[in-house]
Amino acid sequence: MSLEAIINEQLKDAIKSGDKIRLETIRSLRASIIEFNKSGANREMNNDDELKILKSAAKKRKDAIEMYEKGGRTELAEKEKQELEIINSFLPKQASEEEIKNVVLKTIQNVNAEGIKDMGKVMGTVMKELKGKADGNIVRQIVQTELGKI
Repeated sequence: MSLEAIINEQLKDAIKSGDKIRLETIRSLRASIIEFNKSGANREMNNDDELKILKSAAKKRKDAIEMYEKGGRTELAEKEKQELEIINSFLPKQASEEEIKNVVLKTIQNVNAEGIKDMGKVMGTVMKELKGKADGNIVRQIVQTELGKI
């Protein structure tokens, strides 16, 4: 089932349940999907496009949470956290740090990395393998740590 179909189904459920935050969040995701469809891409939305929309929405929420917390607006930060939780429910299950570390170690061996100078090579390969399943900042930290040991 496509993300668009899932979102439309969830939208109906949110309207029926009266959950305002869920409804608002799903409407914003639906707006992003509609925007993509009208963008003139002249193609069907694929998994990469769906992932990009969800990650973009999640990043906006994370940034907003950070800004609200710095400004002492805890009630608004809490609302953004709830929205982020809803968005994360549509994203693929995130890999654990241990799973990421295993992929990084395997990749370091496969590309014959010789130190921190090969970070780009390792990062590119790891991010392709973990596409959508890991935060780039966490992957970067693990890659730096492991390459630093060489």
